[in-house]
Amino acid sequence: MHLHQKLLTRIDLNAIESLTPDRLRNELGVLLVALIEEEALPLNVLERNRLVADLKNEIMGLGPLEPLIADPAISEIMVNGHQSIYVEKNGCIHPTDIRFNDDAHLMKIIDKIVSRVGRRIDECSPMVDARLPDGSRVNAIIPPLALDGPVLTIRRFAVVPLQMRDLVQKNTLTPPMAELLSALVKVKCNIIISGGTGSGKTTLLNILSGFIPASERIVTLEDTAELQLQQEHVVRLETRLPNIEGTGEITMRALVKNALRMRPDRIVVGEVRSSEVIEMLQAMNTGHDGSLTTIHANSSRDALGRLENLVGMSGVVLPSKALHQLISSSIHFIVQISRLDDGSRKITSIQEISGMEGDVITTQEIFRYKRTGTNPDNSVQGVFTATGIRPKAAEKIRTYGFALSDGIFDPVHID
Repeated sequence: MHLHQKLLTRIDLNAIESLTPDRLRNELGVLLVALIEEEALPLNVLERNRLVADLKNEIMGLGPLEPLIADPAISEIMVNGHQSIYVEKNGCIHPTDIRFNDDAHLMKIIDKIVSRVGRRIDECSPMVDARLPDGSRVNAIIPPLALDGPVLTIRRFAVVPLQMRDLVQKNTLTPPMAELLSALVKVKCNIIISGGTGSGKTTLLNILSGFIPASERIVTLEDTAELQLQQEHVVRLETRLPNIEGTGEITMRALVKNALRMRPDRIVVGEVRSSEVIEMLQAMNTGHDGSLTTIHANSSRDALGRLENLVGMSGVVLPSKALHQLISSSIHFIVQISRLDDGSRKITSIQEISGMEGDVITTQEIFRYKRTGTNPDNSVQGVFTATGIRPKAAEKIRTYGFALSDGIFDPVHID
């Protein structure tokens, strides 16, 4: 910390703003080596290099977390106070030997993260959602809400976004399932991705968004911008929290209303979790086909029930049958994705909403994943299978000029 403070007195903060990150790292390295020699610190070459790297990370990056950020195999970083840091690798949680100096050191890194996106965290606002420059999702919560010190959670996203072929290689789904999902996006079916926390909903949403034709105008709506769409004609919108006076909040519902005035071909909502659901359903039902979103639910049927509950939160009172008709005519497919015990992610169900029978929304399952056991290494055994039902959307896919593979819906089991 002494070298850190001394370095800050030597550098011109205005001048470094014009330097590229690589140039700034080189300049800091030269200056730090000079300071170490001035202080005559008894360090060998390895210790000196480690100290220089730590100080660079402290000034330019996220301090002790930088080595974890640089590891592409880490998908989640969980800081439970300054002395307890865990990471998720390959779906499993592991402790690390990395530590912060104290809670003040951890708070400094949290402040650095949230200030970059124009947000704040203090005793008046002890919780915050933010993001890193690479799109990784950040949540922080501090005392007095966090009893054992500041808690920081970083959900990493791949620098190079995953593609559908990557999910097939990871056995998240089968090639026929991938073929159907890509076709559904291309022919403008409205799709909801359902799943629990950490199941891979946002990753799958990002991959499906990649099948939207480049000629279409896409508007994305998120609480914290995470999607990494590769098309050129993309407008990204983000909600805003209230300021310190409690005013200035822009909710997701307001963004959805505004997005409808922006001439979108596709609306992609990062997650539907509140009153914005009524505007989203109406948009899907009135000319904005091909919209995509995610929802927290443990099954496809639970997702439908949660949509009903969220409509109730919006303050709109509809008879049960009218509400079911709105949902059944707005949503075409529900894709259920789950995180299994061994950390693997599987698309466990693809269901088409087929209409209404009386007051009940009817669905038909096209593909499913069934768990059959557990291997000696605790990995999950299971099979993917088509149910043999041909979806009504298959005719729409044909009329759009896309040909599905022969036998794609035949009930063949794939381990």
